[in-house]
Amino acid sequence: MYLRRNRRLKDGKEHCYWNIVESKRCAGGKVVQRPVLYLGEINDSQREAWCEVIEAFDEGAQRPTQLALFPAARAMPEHAKGYGVQVRLDRMQLHRPRQWGACWLASALYEQLGLDEFWASRLPASREGTRWDHILQTLVCYRLIDPGSEWRLHRLWFAQSAMGDLLGADYALVEKNALYRCLDKLLPHKTELFEHLRQRWRDLFGARFDVLLYDLTSTYFESNPPADEADKRRYGYSRDKRSDCVQVVIALIVTPEGFPLAYEVLPGNTADNTTLRGFLHKIERQYGKAQRIWVMDRGIPTEEVLSEMRQADPPVCYLVGTPKGRLGRLEQQLLGLPWHAVREGVDVKLLPQEQELYVLAQSRSRIHKERAMRRRQLKRLWARLKQLSTMRLKREDLLMKLGAARAKSPSAWRLVDLEVAPQGATFRFELNRKKLRDVRRREGRYLLRTNLQGHDPARLWQFYIQLVEIEAAFKNLKDDLGLRPIYHHLEQRIEAHIFVAFIAYCLHVTLRARLKPLAGGLTPRAVLDKLAAVQMLDVHFPTTDGRTLILSRYTELNADQKLLVNQLNLTLPPQPPPRITAAGQLASATGKM
Repeated sequence: MYLRRNRRLKDGKEHCYWNIVESKRCAGGKVVQRPVLYLGEINDSQREAWCEVIEAFDEGAQRPTQLALFPAARAMPEHAKGYGVQVRLDRMQLHRPRQWGACWLASALYEQLGLDEFWASRLPASREGTRWDHILQTLVCYRLIDPGSEWRLHRLWFAQSAMGDLLGADYALVEKNALYRCLDKLLPHKTELFEHLRQRWRDLFGARFDVLLYDLTSTYFESNPPADEADKRRYGYSRDKRSDCVQVVIALIVTPEGFPLAYEVLPGNTADNTTLRGFLHKIERQYGKAQRIWVMDRGIPTEEVLSEMRQADPPVCYLVGTPKGRLGRLEQQLLGLPWHAVREGVDVKLLPQEQELYVLAQSRSRIHKERAMRRRQLKRLWARLKQLSTMRLKREDLLMKLGAARAKSPSAWRLVDLEVAPQGATFRFELNRKKLRDVRRREGRYLLRTNLQGHDPARLWQFYIQLVEIEAAFKNLKDDLGLRPIYHHLEQRIEAHIFVAFIAYCLHVTLRARLKPLAGGLTPRAVLDKLAAVQMLDVHFPTTDGRTLILSRYTELNADQKLLVNQLNLTLPPQPPPRITAAGQLASATGKM
């Protein structure tokens, strides 16, 4: 890697521009130079009467100063005495490569949502100068880009990122105790943030909030169950299959486009069907009564709550899935009804009831998918049972292996009649063809119930399948954004950790909404990973008077990265201004390391 000078004749003057390039050897012994960093015009134009003047921050005097840069091999012109600096180009060094592109994109999304202004007014700096709003921005961007613990942010990630350069802050920003103390300041502003985000999404994307998707998930962590009965960390039904760990339940409301409207952290032993009434009141208090359609999966509403929704003034509309047992009770009434095609591959039957409408929907693509899943599971279970029937096992071992087979293929197990001998280690099994016929008849079919009268069945089906948006939200929160709060042992910090993950998810949703009209198949994670390749480096040029000129520069974007930035309608910030150290300062600081 070395400096390369490019000369250009412009307006009768010869200008020199400098790049840092690296040599790459290709097939056939050919060597090509790849530009790594563009430094611009940093020396004289080889005419004694002309020089380039730049403004740099003098770290010795602690103020900006003007400098004229000249290569050390040339004498300094008389007119540049006093502010000219001779630079040793042959002793140039690169320091502190750090990730810049994804940090810049995350910060740009943060500003687009107006979160910088929102938090600046609610998290004022401390008397010691601690910028709590900058600490929160760092926590959110970290959660979006490369989620991990606060300790990892303090110990490793901040030094490997350019967040300090973007925020004009140093390492004090991520002092360990400051990170945790920042979490303690967030929760009182949660409701205000919901309203702020709702307005921003309306302004940016024209988002509407007349259809709301509601669902719950849980997240577990390693912690002893608290003695305080009011603590939300409790044992309960774990969607992560970790019933051995305490957990909290998270209830979330999103729009069909994925914009989250509100969420709540509930005790880990909360039953799903006890949460809806409270959320209905919460949304009405915060946003007023309006014609909204609540879309939910089965198991969330109770008959009592649905009755209250129908009798409300105005009535609260709902569309909810029903347990398969209800399909069995209504099957005879549905058999004589005709199918209506609502779109290619989807047919429905409509069964009006008192104040409600039942919709039996049949999706051919879903039939093929569920049928393939059932066949694969049944084939695996059948092969395992045949294998066990030929093995010579003790009775206890046989029962344990049968239990493992059942746990691995629970749906297929219900289609098999299995009888273990009262004595010994033998069993017999056969396929229950009646159950198989019932399952085949219901595969790919869903029974929905709603109090929406006179709506197009195709629209009702479209509302229901949009529940995948909230499932995708939970998946992104858990997998992509590291929701699981395993590093916190205080309830309020667990909730604050989830709050930070929620804000990071808002940035994720904003980026996805920006990408959708441009490239529907391009995911936010792919864009972040692509821009994460843009690095920032400190280029050090020793001077002849014992100081060091430091140019912090982000690397030039490649064609793909430039296309992304342009399509997202973003403007790259200017390169940071140079700075020059006091004599011996850099060497002294390096010696202390």
